[in-house]
Amino acid sequence: MTAPAQTTAAPPPTGDFAFDDADFNAIARIAQEEFGLHLVPSKKSLVYSRLSKRLRENAMKDFGSYLRFLESDGGGEERSALLSALTTNVTNFFREQHHFDMLANEVLPPLIQRARAGGRVRLWSSACSSGQEVWSMAATLHKLCPEAASLDIRILATDIDPVILQKAKAARYAERDVAAIPEAMRSAMLTKVAGAAEEVEIRPELRALISFGTLNLISPWPFSGKFDVIFCRNVAIYFDKATQALLWHRFASLLPPGAHLMIGHSERVAGPAETLFASVGVTAYRRNETACPPIPSFPSPAAKAAAPRAATTRRS
Repeated sequence: MTAPAQTTAAPPPTGDFAFDDADFNAIARIAQEEFGLHLVPSKKSLVYSRLSKRLRENAMKDFGSYLRFLESDGGGEERSALLSALTTNVTNFFREQHHFDMLANEVLPPLIQRARAGGRVRLWSSACSSGQEVWSMAATLHKLCPEAASLDIRILATDIDPVILQKAKAARYAERDVAAIPEAMRSAMLTKVAGAAEEVEIRPELRALISFGTLNLISPWPFSGKFDVIFCRNVAIYFDKATQALLWHRFASLLPPGAHLMIGHSERVAGPAETLFASVGVTAYRRNETACPPIPSFPSPAAKAAAPRAATTRRS
């Protein structure tokens, strides 16, 4: 997680590679344009520490070479690695338990009733990381509605990082990683992996509820259908306030009145979307009846690539 913006710069990092303000500004520009990440000068040492490892792994002699590689036609995979290096995929099963309690006790029962009557129900884990969040959602749903897979109920799980998304889709975890799962739910969620004494995997009946896809939240979204529940937790903290406000607004456009949005413990809905939601719990919001005004789109990757580079671009 990034800390709030600070005005004082961190002392220059020391190490194997030279890293000046031009290098930092160029990395910050790429992170902002590609992923919406907001890197402030006080993070300079952290950025150096995280990315110097990438230079070594790619046998780069300096940050200038690394930046040219990032911006080359073949640098897409490394840009994803840069994102992974600059962010923290910290998650657990049933993290922020109050959201799952609300899901089970208040949110899901009327949705399940709708589905049993032939209606459509959709949930979205919009930054699912290595999968613990979305499998916790699926387990909560399945406990209340064992026949969910035979109804029109589905959960979409997306993440910007294809590597971490593959881990979520694989649905295999070390025994130590499932310690947070309540004892009463473990047998309903997990089964032993044959030939791997220290590994467990998510049961097939839960996997049947999930569709996975790679998605950058600040790029155009490939769907327009409505969701009844959206989880987007501990993601907006990486964005500046303008990007956060736009993200909340876009979520509001996909949530019909009465639908729910769950966000991270240090996040708050703000900006134009604040009038579109009612707070109904700790970092939990319900979409109200207010019509959602038109919202601007995030620039497409093509538009960003065609735009003139900012003055902070490193010159080699």
